[in-house]
Amino acid sequence: MNLPRPSIAASPYFTPLITVLLLAVLLGAGGAAYPGFLSLQVMFNLLIDNAFLLVIAVGMSFVILSGGIDLSVGSVLALTTMICAYMLQTWHWNPLLVIAVALAVGTVFGAAMGAMIHYFKLQPFIVTLAGMFLARGLCYLISINSITIEDSFFVALSQTQLPIGDCFISPGALIALVTLAGAIYVAHCTPFGRAIYAIGGNEQSALMMGLRVARTKVLIYAFSGFCAALAGVLFSFYMLSGYGLHAQGTELDAIAAVVIGGTLLSGGYGYVAGALTGVLVLGSIQTLIAFDGTLSSWWTKIVIGGLLFIFCVVQRLMSLRGTKK
Repeated sequence: MNLPRPSIAASPYFTPLITVLLLAVLLGAGGAAYPGFLSLQVMFNLLIDNAFLLVIAVGMSFVILSGGIDLSVGSVLALTTMICAYMLQTWHWNPLLVIAVALAVGTVFGAAMGAMIHYFKLQPFIVTLAGMFLARGLCYLISINSITIEDSFFVALSQTQLPIGDCFISPGALIALVTLAGAIYVAHCTPFGRAIYAIGGNEQSALMMGLRVARTKVLIYAFSGFCAALAGVLFSFYMLSGYGLHAQGTELDAIAAVVIGGTLLSGGYGYVAGALTGVLVLGSIQTLIAFDGTLSSWWTKIVIGGLLFIFCVVQRLMSLRGTKK
């Protein structure tokens, strides 16, 4: 019996491949138009400048794969920078203890939202929107002004350059890549990762299969909160300041990166590794505009918006093809 061969568009690798192809086109166009664009240091700079966004996108990937959304991550990042800056500059705590406290706050914040979403049967959009306002408001309870970080440990990490040949990479970028590698392993090689995909595919079916849905959902949002807090620590290294206005709109950039990376907004389908390609696409667009020098930075948002429309249409067409089968 001859079975019909599946089309390329129906392959689970189709959207990630399109993203990789898009990234190659952007880099190729930049290399052709601007000398030095494809230098190794410029490629490393894409990671250095977007390390915090990559970490947030990793946490957001888990949330979207489960069929949820987390709008609080940008505010949690800002809150983390304020906690770090205030504790370091006012209380003069040990920087490692400050980092541990900041990560714990983000994790507990995310877990609390996950518990509310599951046990009270609330929409993730509403709960995390409330979390976004709450975290941003807490920033201004700490201080309405920017707090400069002068701690020697943070300053040293901010200025550290890890050599790779004639180029360098920052500790923040290395931490982001390690976080990504760990998340890929968890998502694709552990029972917890399989449970995330099952819940995103159909939560009721996951319950009937005996999966620990409540525990998994709380851990998913706890992990997203942890990633947002870790991104806040990296952003503190990058900016050496805490400010309530830091990272405004970053949650939308993270969602865009995850969707462009090939993860379905409806959940249950996608690859955590797609967060990296999605972030690199956004970073490449920003770098192209910076190299051009004549375009407004707002063109970044315009291009990203257009890409999102295209990827959402592609995802919808793929889901319709799956329904017909």
